[in-house]
Amino acid sequence: MNVKPDRTAWLKGGTAQFPATPRPGARPCRLILLGAPGVGKGTQAELLSERLGPSHLSTGDVFRAAKSLNSAERSPALNAALDAMRRGELVSDETVIEMVRERASCLRDPGGFLLDGYPRTVAQAEALDQLLKREGLRLDAVLSYDLPIDTIVARLSGRRTCGQCKAVFHVQTRPPKADGVCDHCGGALVQREDDRPEAVRVRMETYERSTAPLADYYRQRGLLKSVVATGTPEEIYQRTVALLGA
Repeated sequence: MNVKPDRTAWLKGGTAQFPATPRPGARPCRLILLGAPGVGKGTQAELLSERLGPSHLSTGDVFRAAKSLNSAERSPALNAALDAMRRGELVSDETVIEMVRERASCLRDPGGFLLDGYPRTVAQAEALDQLLKREGLRLDAVLSYDLPIDTIVARLSGRRTCGQCKAVFHVQTRPPKADGVCDHCGGALVQREDDRPEAVRVRMETYERSTAPLADYYRQRGLLKSVVATGTPEEIYQRTVALLGA
């Protein structure tokens, strides 16, 4: 089993501490993961981290962890990011770039890293290039998990969430024992507004528009590898490692 590094530095900022002995497995892999909501990118990140050894560095995890900290414990960049999110605004490139710079030591993990949620724009990608160069590191690949939009719509629009305990079900892949009733607390299951088919399509179109320049940026550098995200998680994982030659 791989020894996991201390995640405090990624979640809160600071200097990362790594195991004294290298984690077993293949050579370090330094990857970026791209993929629209619903493609199963999070599951693949878990499998890759567990089996190949790189640390899963998710900006989403940083934002979730930040909510349990008071403002004095958060950096100015993280406070600025949370303030923008509360106002319903996009977090600026400059703020996100500074947040990652504060966590640069995490990129030195001997087992490598999986960046998830960063970069999202070409400006962020260029800043990451500079940061990696400063650290004497380079990317191995950018994995783009791809699914037809109709498949993503079916996946996301089938989700049902408990209004009380927030447990998540799916009408096809994880149905509740009783239709419309939560297995855990008996609360009513509802479809969130942003899980309705029309809302999902808008989100996917927005994602495609925003991600296309980023994909082109890495394609031109010979780093982009497209992974067909159909089938079981294990099948998708095997396609991924085949592309990586791991």
